Amino acid sequence: MAESPLKNFKSKDNALIWHPYAVPDLYAESIPIVKALGAHLFDEQNNKIIDAISSWWTTLHGHSNPHIGNSIVNQQKKLDHVIFSGFTHEPAIRLAEKLIQLLPENQKKVFYSDNGSTAVEVALKMALQSQYINGGTRRKIIAFKNAYHGDTFGAMSVSGRGLFTAPFEKLLFEVDFIDAPIPGLEESSCKQLEQLLFAEEKPAAFIFEPILQGTAGMVMHDASVLSKIIKMCKANNVITIADEVLVGFGRTGKFFASDYLTEKADIFCLSKGLTGGSMALGVTTCCQKIYDSFHQGEQHVFFHGHSYTGNPICCAAALASLEIFDENPVFEQISAIEKCHQQFVGKIMMHPKIKSIRTIGTILAIELVNTENTSYSNSLRKIAYDYFLSKGILLRPLGNIIYLMPPYCIEQVDLQYIYHHIELFLQKMDNAI
Repeated sequence: MAESPLKNFKSKDNALIWHPYAVPDLYAESIPIVKALGAHLFDEQNNKIIDAISSWWTTLHGHSNPHIGNSIVNQQKKLDHVIFSGFTHEPAIRLAEKLIQLLPENQKKVFYSDNGSTAVEVALKMALQSQYINGGTRRKIIAFKNAYHGDTFGAMSVSGRGLFTAPFEKLLFEVDFIDAPIPGLEESSCKQLEQLLFAEEKPAAFIFEPILQGTAGMVMHDASVLSKIIKMCKANNVITIADEVLVGFGRTGKFFASDYLTEKADIFCLSKGLTGGSMALGVTTCCQKIYDSFHQGEQHVFFHGHSYTGNPICCAAALASLEIFDENPVFEQISAIEKCHQQFVGKIMMHPKIKSIRTIGTILAIELVNTENTSYSNSLRKIAYDYFLSKGILLRPLGNIIYLMPPYCIEQVDLQYIYHHIELFLQKMDNAI
């Protein structure tokens, strides 16, 4: 009997591909997905899986969105790619113009890269080289404890030290970490920052995830205190960097999470939802002062670039995603999801297996009671992942923290189905965990 296509598909994947964050021989084979539409993924047997985490926080308007798809096809027929050093094109210019309109008014220049990590690398290099050009010797970066900014070396350096960074610890540059302004640590956060600002070695830059730290466990910041922190940095000539890779484009209920803040960062990093989840694209924007510091001769060229910088097809996809915001009631969809989350929180918040629960915009995070410490390696992660996947729901818990971050097009029936199975999982914990 001939080998089934399904078995061959999985065996070839297992033989040839190294998947991210996968431990060889520990987890089950990867699931082949053959198509996706809206909030749903479909495997080779046409089983439906609800994508409750927007495929690693990228998909905004749903999979295979026709408007984005048509824009990609039309752009490919016209101009697929051109070197972005010494050349330019309409999609890159139009996208930059649109982003500058949407971002805080201090943002004036757009630099293109490939993904969230590279957007952060660009931001760090911009900040450090700007300080260098201006004759300073500042080199230290300040970041929040338990931060996550990406997997490249600069991004790892400004991320919290732990499981993800341990093998590279001695190769990462020195960073001063302070408490994030989460409930109970607001005063501590400001005091720690103040000590660093007035230390003998002055810091060069401060990087932060505004309002929400994702990989840290979907922890949420006090907007007024975070604004105060940014203001303190600016008063002491410390360049501020907002990593909006996760929280940009409506995730928190506002277009950018920084819209909750009265003080705006000098540099912004964007990716993930930038193209609606269809293409890989990163953006780093900056204020005029930082850009102008590089106008001092050829020795001050910003030496950074990528082969696919400003790719026309990626830019066209991003423009199409932003057009959907203009032409459709996207924020009504976001508000509807937010309302459903809040109603569900009110229903289950007193459950004995819930340690804490929080929601903002389309994001809902439930921290489960467990004897292990809260961390990514908590054993509940795999138990919960397997349970929900068996019910046709893609969730990717952060240790003992279950979170939802669905595409904006998700239907009420799917949300209620997910909530129902969260309740059943809590019952399962009561009976067996």
